[in-house]
Amino acid sequence: MTDTSSALLTEREVMIRDTARKVAQEVVAPTAAQRDRAAAWPGAELKAVAELGFLGMLVPEEYGGSAATFTEYCLAIEEFAAADAGFATILHVHNGMGDKIRRYGTDEQKRKYLPGLASGETIACGLLTEPQAGSDTAGYRATARREGSHYVLNGSKQFISNGSEAKFAIAVTAATETPEGRKGPSMFIVDPSTPGFKVTRVEEKMGQRSAHVAAITLEDCRVPLENIVGEEGAAYKRMLGGLSQGRIGIAAVAVGVARAALDAAVRYAGEREAYGAPILKLQGVAFDLADMAARVDVARQYMLHVARLNVAGAPCNKEASIAKLFASEMAERVCSEAIQIHGGYGYLTDFPVERYYRDARVTRIYEGTSHIQKVIISRNLAD
Repeated sequence: MTDTSSALLTEREVMIRDTARKVAQEVVAPTAAQRDRAAAWPGAELKAVAELGFLGMLVPEEYGGSAATFTEYCLAIEEFAAADAGFATILHVHNGMGDKIRRYGTDEQKRKYLPGLASGETIACGLLTEPQAGSDTAGYRATARREGSHYVLNGSKQFISNGSEAKFAIAVTAATETPEGRKGPSMFIVDPSTPGFKVTRVEEKMGQRSAHVAAITLEDCRVPLENIVGEEGAAYKRMLGGLSQGRIGIAAVAVGVARAALDAAVRYAGEREAYGAPILKLQGVAFDLADMAARVDVARQYMLHVARLNVAGAPCNKEASIAKLFASEMAERVCSEAIQIHGGYGYLTDFPVERYYRDARVTRIYEGTSHIQKVIISRNLAD
């Protein structure tokens, strides 16, 4: 398909997008189906993209990062998602944790952790969701207790992307017990090799199978005092502040996988013949493809619009939820239509569209379900 969006991008944005597209198609895409079948972690592929700076996109150059804008970052995430949505999710989670240190960490924390995150030597995860509470952050139960020169963390975390592979974690607790009294949630840097940090299960998933998701328990996990990120009890606002970026990033993932499904459907419709001509010539198929293309393009343009709002520092919680809601719902529909256009072959693992459909489904769930996005949007309508 002809791509006219470059006319609205800066020279640097085009360069980053095209570099991401090249490495995604040459390094990530060829192994995607095999890794999906084996639920294999993409270690070699991550190393290859790390050498080009894609694991430290939001990290400042002085710490070895690419210092990309958030718009540039979203363009790259879309390209990796078009090759393998699970791989893009790994990148998104990893880069997001590095960005939290960039935003809220001390100078010492930045010097200590950002270079390893940018180089890919250290893969990151975030410990937020709990078994009994996902979108309901008020339901979190994990605690931190200040004890001498350490905090002692206890609690259970669930659906932790990269959790089984990470060498760096940011944990958010529900409450912080201090000699001065009980405070709200705090954010901590945790080394997964610390005693008490236990990966209790790596989940079997419907899609994005190479993006490992783990259940983790913290049992008297001792974290040095200097590993707190920001002030005690002040994590809630920072946690919520990062959700908009997270949702825009998932919108980029959804756009990428939907674009891949659309491209596959167009190719198949041009090759598959019925009644003496390619099925692309059938009006019903052609109209379905037109609808798919319209939805993908609208989702992309709105995702980029909200990314630019974020770069400009404009409040965009509602807009981020709209981008995530529309793109994720669009992706599932487009991937389903791509299977339909393939007919029986679309239901076979020989063709990539069944994987795209499985990979797209979770975009309606993580970083806040579609229902949660509607709650946020509706609450902001009067603003």
